[in-house]
Amino acid sequence: MSAINHSNRWLSIVGIGEDGLAGLSPIAAAVVERAELLVGGARHLAMVPESAARRLAWPPLLTGAVAQIEAARGRHVVVLASGDPFLWGVGVTLARSIPPGEMACYPAPSSFALAAARLGWAQQDCALISLHGRPFETLVPHIQPSAHILALSWDGSTPAKAAERLASMGFGPSRLTVLERMGGACEVIRSATAAAFDLGDIDPLNVLAIEVVAGLNARPLPLSAGLADEFFENDGQLTKREIRAVTLSALQPLRGQLLWDIGLGAGSVAIEWLLRHPANRAIGIEENADRGARALVNAVNLGTPNLRIVHGVAPAALEGLEAPDAVFIGGGVGDAAVFEAAWGALKRGGRLVANAVTLESEQALAQQFARHGGGLIRLSVERLSPVGSMHGWRPAMPVTQWSVTKP
Repeated sequence: MSAINHSNRWLSIVGIGEDGLAGLSPIAAAVVERAELLVGGARHLAMVPESAARRLAWPPLLTGAVAQIEAARGRHVVVLASGDPFLWGVGVTLARSIPPGEMACYPAPSSFALAAARLGWAQQDCALISLHGRPFETLVPHIQPSAHILALSWDGSTPAKAAERLASMGFGPSRLTVLERMGGACEVIRSATAAAFDLGDIDPLNVLAIEVVAGLNARPLPLSAGLADEFFENDGQLTKREIRAVTLSALQPLRGQLLWDIGLGAGSVAIEWLLRHPANRAIGIEENADRGARALVNAVNLGTPNLRIVHGVAPAALEGLEAPDAVFIGGGVGDAAVFEAAWGALKRGGRLVANAVTLESEQALAQQFARHGGGLIRLSVERLSPVGSMHGWRPAMPVTQWSVTKP
């Protein structure tokens, strides 16, 4: 066991709230007072009286400032940050370049902690998300009946955008509370429903709290795999709901893993992969530009705007892509070159799943099964349809599915 050498901690990260120096602990205040280099946003630096310390305001790109901070190694450097520096804060950015053993952190209450305290919400039961510098659409998967959401806003327009999206999804009765400049003399807390949102002149520094209430026509995203086909705009090139649910089960998504979806189509498999966890990633390969554009629309509408789409024909389009943890082949199953390229790139222990509907593609899967093992199943779905004044079962084309784990 190695002891911690506090003398090596030349960099201090101090969380500061709207109450400025008055809200700091005696230790944190002493750290700021001893600073030789003081770094922070213009708002934070204005909270600290002028001293002998050199000041550095964050530039639009933080990387340049990080290099200057590293160049001051050995001096007493203090970085001021909002609230908890390691909750979507600058502490995370600094830790990518500077070893933790060289840093000391003095956090203040986060905006989430302050908001939960104001509202009497159990913070551990809330969805804590950031819409600051991140796609707004990532809010969508969290819109679930009776959910409590705390979101860091991008600016003063974020609450109105959220209200519009909630209302469009049938959650008009939801209550939105905007908490502005919490912890200081200018703190303001206001509320309105999504359907009747009329709050204006909202300070850019705000946290949005959403108490989700479903209206009669609400259409949330189910948490299960196999979303209804109607969620996806498509031209018929769509892995249908029942087959998709089985496909996701075979792919076995895990947190933070990367999927290649070869033959993206409407994007349904890749989108559902991304919905399994916010850290998941997916690359869709699609040769038809219209389908690729449609898949991107689906991804944005369903809250997974981070879907990356590569326009091109496999296997050439696969060259240079990051190695996947899982591969789904929904198009090009019969092309041995596509399989070889995907199999070669797949990480050890990764899963490959391929679906076939034609005799020729089924035969191709049987050949790969003979070479690599795995499992083959045939899926058949029949749907009830009108037959005159009565009803009968109409079978869809059966799907042969091969799944295999790379040794």
